Formats: sequence, C-alpha cells, structure tokens
Amino acid sequence: MMWDDIEYSDNLKEGEDYYLTKEGYRVMTEKYLRERGYCCGNGCRHCPYFPKAQKGNRNLRE
Repeated sequence: MMWDDIEYSDNLKEGEDYYLTKEGYRVMTEKYLRERGYCCGNGCRHCPYFPKAQKGNRNLRE
C-alpha cells in the first residue's frame, strides 16, 4: 500500500479489501484496486490495470 493511500486504511476491511500473507504483508484485492481507480505503480499482485505498474494508469485490463 502506498503512503498516499494511508488516509483510507481505517476504512479497509480484511478479507474484502485486503488479506494478510503468512509473512504479515497486506495484499490489496483486485476489488479494492479497481475501486481506488488508478495504478499506484508498485506492481501489486492483483493489479487490474494494463499495462501493470505504471503509476497513474487508469486503463483496466480486459
């Protein structure tokens, strides 16, 4: 999760917006990433944008 998104972290629901890996990392779901509306550029595991990992990208992959 990006630091500029931290203001939204209080409203996140585990299992819906993210899940925790066994190592304790927060992995954002595709649902959350779509609702956010843009790519953060970090190469998120469930990034719904194409091309992937281009900050500010708003083009959803098909």
